Parts: sequence; structure tokens; C-alpha cells
Amino acid sequence: MPTMTLAKALNAGLRRALEADPKVLLAGEDIGKLGGVFRITEHLQRDFGADRVVDSPLAESGILGTAVGLAMRGYRPVVEIQFDGFVYPAFDQIVSQISRLRYRTHGELKMPIVIRIPYGGGIGAIEHHSESPETYFAHTPGLKVVTCSNPLDGYWMVQQAIASNNPIVFFEPKRRYHEKGEVDTEAEPMPLFQARVVKPGDDLTLISYGPMVRTCVEAAIAAGEEGHDIEVIDLRSLAPLDMATVIESVTKTGRAIVVHEAVMTLGMGAEIAARLQQSCFYSLQAPVLRVTGYDIPYPPSRVESSYLPDLDRVLDAVDRSMAY
Repeated sequence: MPTMTLAKALNAGLRRALEADPKVLLAGEDIGKLGGVFRITEHLQRDFGADRVVDSPLAESGILGTAVGLAMRGYRPVVEIQFDGFVYPAFDQIVSQISRLRYRTHGELKMPIVIRIPYGGGIGAIEHHSESPETYFAHTPGLKVVTCSNPLDGYWMVQQAIASNNPIVFFEPKRRYHEKGEVDTEAEPMPLFQARVVKPGDDLTLISYGPMVRTCVEAAIAAGEEGHDIEVIDLRSLAPLDMATVIESVTKTGRAIVVHEAVMTLGMGAEIAARLQQSCFYSLQAPVLRVTGYDIPYPPSRVESSYLPDLDRVLDAVDRSMAY
């Protein structure tokens, strides 16, 4: 079984999608000759041509507006937003047009658009290069929102997203691009919108996604040295949420902590906590806790380590939950 970085796995998944369907095309700033800022699309323009891997103008609203027209004509555009904070100029196209067109036409008009967004901090970059805007899109009816956390998921999930007839916002944790893992290119992939139990446990459930999954696994291992048996769930899909997997876990453990880089107020943790309170009220032995970024604009890179959730902050929440 080959070992790949997340970046290489995404590249391989895009390559396989381009090979499988001539209607798939990629567009974005510097994705062709350069291969993208993070080299996710490296060599794809060389191998598939400039008409299928398109270097677009520096205009996110134009990129997404063009993608709408392409989707209407039967293509499957996969567009790259160079950095998370650059998506806002295209926000109107995404939430006012792309998210609604299938509903407006009672399903007659398909919108097979994938919007790839590298997101999150931890790379020593500044604001607009390190943000976590996933809740804006998970809040928007008509959009599907998914995020991978490892090379295996990156390889399969990007292909599944491209094959969908619904618009999908595909978040990629940029600080995990160079982390390696085994990728079975012949395996039967998990359903795209299903959560995964990364590590089983009985005492407490850590719920996360994207860049924080690894942090939660590390916290679970560390907590195990103190006698706590922690279960870790990778949500993988933020819209829709696979609450069945989460509820089954929390019903078993009686404790839950949600971890994400995005700000706390109205973040994914708030939605998950509300649903767990409604569905697991009689099973909960402690309040659902959240470990998140702070409610401030993304800080300068020199102090981002104080902003991002880390092992110590997750373990502190574990201790507080177990103390109830």
C-alpha cells in the first residue's frame, strides 16, 4: 500500500478524477504552471492541458461565476481558493447562486461544483491565510461541506465530491499537507458524509475534524497514560453532520468535548453541543465542552500558537469534564 502526504494524495485523487471524466476541469489562481501555492495541482496542467487545468485571473468572484456557467453546460468544475480568507470576494456567488440553483429548479439544474479551500493556521502565516470560515458555508442550505484530515480521506473524498451533483465546499487542512499516511487506492471508500471513529474509548468522546483530529488523537493517547479511555471522532462532513455516529459514542461515554480552530461563538461546536443536549440529555454525565480558537481576528503569526487549540488545552478540558 503506497504511503503519501496529504498533498500528494489530493493530487492523485484529482488526477484520477480528470482521467475518469473528460467533463472534469480545474480552475484557480496559479494552479497550472506553478501547480498551486501548495503544489496540490502539480503537473496536472502538463498532463491534461491548459483547457482542463486553467490558470484563472486573480478574481475569486469571477472564478466562481464562471464555474456556475460551466456547471450549467454539463461540466464538473473544481475550483481552488488559494487561501481560506480569499474566499470572501466569492461569497455572494457561493451563497446566493451556487447553493440555491438546484432548489430553484426543483433539481432540474445540477450544480456539480467543488470549491477547494486550504484552511486553518499553524503555518506561520498572517490573517486571510490562516482562517477557518467553515461555519459560514455549513450554515448555508444547499451547500455540502466536508473536510479531510489524512491522506486516505483526501484521496477518496475529493473524488467523491467531484462525482456529486451537489455543490460541495471541500476544506483542506493546510498544516497537515505534508503529513504522511497509507493510501489504499483500490479500497472501498467510506460514504462521503459519514463520520469516522478514529480511536475507540469508553470514558469520554473527543469530536473534531480537519487539522484538529491529530491533536485530539495525541490528547487521547496522553490521557490514556492517566487512565482515561478516550474515544476520538473525525466528523469528516460538517453539512450534513453525521450525528448518529456522534450520538452513539456520547451515549456510551457520557462525556463530550468538541475541538476546532474556528472561533467559539456560533462555531460547529455550538451546533454539536445543542444537538447532543437534545439527544443525549439523560446520558450526559458532564456538560458538553468546547476547545476552540478565540473570538478575535486571526492573530499575528508570532502568537498563533497561543490562539490555536493545542494538546494542553484539550487535556485541560478532559480533566474538567472528568471532574464532574
